[in-house]
Amino acid sequence: MSEKGKSLKLEKWTKKDIASVITTYVINAIVFALLFVGMFVLNATAEGKTAYSALSNLIAIFDFAVIMVLILAVTAVYFWFADRDFFRRASNSQMLFLIWELGAAICFLSGKFINPYVRPVAFVAILTLFLSSDTGKAIFSNFIFTTILFAYDAFAGTFASFPDYSNTEYSIVFFVAMGLFSGIIAIYCIKELYSRLKILLVSFLISLPALICIILPMVEFSGGVLVLNLISGALSGPFAAAAFIILLPVFEGVFKKITCFKLSELTDHKAKLIRKLITQAPGTFNHSIIVSNIAEACATAIGEDALLTRTCAYYHDIGKLRRPEFFKENQADGVNPHNDLTPELSANIIKSHTQDGYVFALKNGLPKEIADICLQHHGTMPILFFYDKAKKFTDGEVSLANYCYAGPKPQSKIAAIIMIADSAEAAVRSLKTRTRDSVSVAVKKIVSERMQLGQFDECELTLKEINLIIHTVINSLSGVYHDRIKYPKVSLEGLDIDEETSHNEQ
Repeated sequence: MSEKGKSLKLEKWTKKDIASVITTYVINAIVFALLFVGMFVLNATAEGKTAYSALSNLIAIFDFAVIMVLILAVTAVYFWFADRDFFRRASNSQMLFLIWELGAAICFLSGKFINPYVRPVAFVAILTLFLSSDTGKAIFSNFIFTTILFAYDAFAGTFASFPDYSNTEYSIVFFVAMGLFSGIIAIYCIKELYSRLKILLVSFLISLPALICIILPMVEFSGGVLVLNLISGALSGPFAAAAFIILLPVFEGVFKKITCFKLSELTDHKAKLIRKLITQAPGTFNHSIIVSNIAEACATAIGEDALLTRTCAYYHDIGKLRRPEFFKENQADGVNPHNDLTPELSANIIKSHTQDGYVFALKNGLPKEIADICLQHHGTMPILFFYDKAKKFTDGEVSLANYCYAGPKPQSKIAAIIMIADSAEAAVRSLKTRTRDSVSVAVKKIVSERMQLGQFDECELTLKEINLIIHTVINSLSGVYHDRIKYPKVSLEGLDIDEETSHNEQ
């Protein structure tokens, strides 16, 4: 869930959650220790020492262990108070640990075998920012990673192994400053960019802290070394951006995270399921496009994730792909198969598209957030058309429960937005006259009915936000179904346009 759409409800922890989180921390503590041993041994052997003599430095090992225990403790405390639901899922902690571990390994190798100033320290902050959609988590991750990198540099002998740096007592301070400042610059310069090319271009700004630290007079280098360091420092930002671009799809797939890049790919009309909607259910596709525009405007109005909302709206009706001909918008030839079915069977087919969409979404690898919208966008609303039809066909009682969607009710504000936009678009499309007043009446009726049936009780939608959504939906639908001029009934038959034009030109 995005930073904007973060839920106020805290999920209850189970014994399984506690055990999985503790296990994740213990496993990654071992991984950090193994990385430390590997770096320690490589640095020692590069200086001509044996691995045994390196590992006999118990003071350095003990100091590193204490620092890492503190880092893990601070991380656990931060997430316990800042975002307990994020912390509850062990996969989230594993994702952050893996980012830090890869960051440490990449920075160690690039610093040792290329140049210390080329290390892509900022890519950890960028990767955390896009995978968590949370600026606060990205800043915290940047701080923790810089501390981890400092611990490796100081206690594993990495800093001492850098050529031309070992005699400069202030240099280690500069490396810490580069890590902190580069990450902060990266977070605020790149957070609103959704283009990989723009990220690469802006990434040169991330290099500024490295360049500043290189040219400070306290660090003395010879001419050739200075030029090499300046080039390396200038490339540290683009290197961080490149590492982010390469690793992001891997993390998206492994940890099932939604990023703006993933959402952009899903809303491309060449995406697999979108192509199916276009070819097999064109009416549903056109309906989804209109709903997506309305829903995106509503999300913007109340501060929700607009791109995620738009993507969910694109896919909210993909369950109709199972039987597209049973939905009115796809019956172009006027043939309605419901005419040959009982009302109860028709209702079952109609309401099954939510469950079908949920299953179809997960089967095709869509994020669970989108699958949940497929399931929730009708809540537990009744299908009144077939309920009324059933009442006309029988003298006995007709159970309304048999003509209601299975739910659940919308669990998020985005689900509620799409519920309103979906129903309002269908209702307004069926109006004979679509003046602003008639659109307003239809939209308010749609929302009022859903409020009376408690459809928004589980999604934290406030009355103020509901009013904003109503106003936005009315504006959007009034724009879509605006009045047009009536063209005169003049026949063009028998008119020679070329001859008339030639005469006028003379």
